[in-house]
Amino acid sequence: MSNISLIGCGRWGTFLGWYAANYCGFDVDMYDIPTSPNFIELRDTRKNPYLSLSDNMYLHDNLAAVLNNDMIIISIGCQYFRGLCKELSAYDLNGKTFLLAMKGLEYPNASTMLDIMRQEIKQDIHIGTLGGPGHVQDYMKKVPSCAVIDSDEEATKDLLIKALSSDLIRFYYGADLIGNQVGAALKNVIGIAAGILDGLEWYGLKGALMARAPVEVGRFIAALGGDSRTAYGLSHLGDYEATLFSKHSHNRTYGENFARGENFGKLAEGVATLKAVKHIADERNIDMPICQALYRVIYENADIKSTIRSMFERQLKQEF
Repeated sequence: MSNISLIGCGRWGTFLGWYAANYCGFDVDMYDIPTSPNFIELRDTRKNPYLSLSDNMYLHDNLAAVLNNDMIIISIGCQYFRGLCKELSAYDLNGKTFLLAMKGLEYPNASTMLDIMRQEIKQDIHIGTLGGPGHVQDYMKKVPSCAVIDSDEEATKDLLIKALSSDLIRFYYGADLIGNQVGAALKNVIGIAAGILDGLEWYGLKGALMARAPVEVGRFIAALGGDSRTAYGLSHLGDYEATLFSKHSHNRTYGENFARGENFGKLAEGVATLKAVKHIADERNIDMPICQALYRVIYENADIKSTIRSMFERQLKQEF
């Protein structure tokens, strides 16, 4: 049995470690900063609200202790990722393979997670990205799903997919590294919009949101150099059920609570991603009516009902 490492002991990261240990046959070395509440809970109880650690999962509060393995999964808040990469750059990482399991864009430059890692770590490393649907709560009930792994190296995709595929999660080979990262990030933004519709009890508009959002996201992907069609793949449209409808979606729940004037209190990556999207859309003159309206509501205290309705009441025109 070989070892794999995990950096980040939040809800999603801990599940990925558990999955690698229980479905893929790895011993898993897990790291988080020692002051992290998630790490403290796992250290003291060997469990969190979603799962219990198996005997082949080992906790470490020293980053160097998990860098001996050849394959490393990273799952931390996107806005903290550059800082982690600066730390990682001090170690010899040559030849190691990383799987980035976060879905977001850095503010203000809308850098993808892979871009950040390449900018900060000037070593011979291999990087894959993970996108697609799935919630810990559903996976722990053995509800199967599909996801997509992408990379700029075919061998890296192949290595990661063969190492991590199981009857619980089927991984597809990605073919648009930019589009899959951007699509995965922006589905969180669309999840917030869906949550606001839920909070307003405007459920009838969620279908229109689902129909129009991939068009908008496709424009953004194309402007960043990807294939607009990727917006209709697993990393974006394929993740809508999990992000726009599921009670487990942090982004949807954030939007619902926001519309009701309530505080959510948990990480919703789409909030920071929205800021990055707005910045780039303005800078490059990309038509993003859903994201622009959402930004006005979240960041500029615009009236929720009139602003959200405006997303669907632009000048009348043919659908296609």
